[in-house]
Amino acid sequence: MHPAFSVIFLTTLLGAGQGLFLALVTGQVYSRIHLIDAQSSDYYLFGSLIALALLLFGLVASFFHLGRPERAWRTASKWRTSWLSREVIVLPLLMVLVATFGLIQWMGWTTPFVVAGDNALPVDASLVVGVLGAVVAFALFVATAMIYASVKFLQEWSSPLTVFNFTFFGLASGFMLAAAYSAFLGNDLVTFFGTWAVIFTAVAFLSRGASLLRNHRIKYRSNIKTAIGVRHQGIAQTSQGFSAGSFNTREFFHHRGPDTLKVIRVLFMVLVFPVPVLLIGLAYVTKSPNLPILAFLIQYLGLVAERWYFFAEAQHPQNLYYQRVS
Repeated sequence: MHPAFSVIFLTTLLGAGQGLFLALVTGQVYSRIHLIDAQSSDYYLFGSLIALALLLFGLVASFFHLGRPERAWRTASKWRTSWLSREVIVLPLLMVLVATFGLIQWMGWTTPFVVAGDNALPVDASLVVGVLGAVVAFALFVATAMIYASVKFLQEWSSPLTVFNFTFFGLASGFMLAAAYSAFLGNDLVTFFGTWAVIFTAVAFLSRGASLLRNHRIKYRSNIKTAIGVRHQGIAQTSQGFSAGSFNTREFFHHRGPDTLKVIRVLFMVLVFPVPVLLIGLAYVTKSPNLPILAFLIQYLGLVAERWYFFAEAQHPQNLYYQRVS
């Protein structure tokens, strides 16, 4: 498929924004049950503003992919059958909840109205909105990933691993950003968020590795023989002839050779997984405030490459016929 950078930035920015908000809620819950030190309202306020900005930038990026942006609102009407429609509904809902979470922190409406257990978990408005927002954030992960996983004829995408990958990449980048945000402020939550970021990065490595192995072993249901109805073993497409350069070949093909895909695959496997983990490990030892920030930036760059590869790897059935193009 043809990777569109508007969609690449949409999915990676949304993932980082969702992950950061989930990290903030996780940190708040841990502090309420006294497992980590409590943070000020300003910490959660500015953290939620960063998450909201990432979600907004992702939404803006998506408009560059639309032929008629003024008609985008119509997509919400097909929520019964379309995962894209469900994403269009869930994303603004999450943005409202993230903004509300930040507003509660800013206004100081954090007085507990009920205490669960023996003074174990004080519950206030920010905790209720945060947990509700966390549920919606996971729903958005599923909705975004299912847009691709539900396309049956693109066998590389049609797998539960697509949902796992979108979710764990978002969690890894979001918690990595939370570690970078904490390092920038100089507080002691770098180790907490950095450890979770390493865990989610490791799980994402296993999930993405499994999908790469699965896709390498795919036996395509469509090929040049099924396209023309001839079963001869020696059939090969050597030229498109007068059909070259059609709309379909431009729209559904990445226009790069196999060697480029191999380079991108190696690049994202290095940038997303080992390098950020190594930098977080060094930050533990050296107490450097810059290494977690560098770890997030490098991992995000790797995620952009990973998402490009995700789209380019998918073989549209027409590319299985036009072998010289694909």
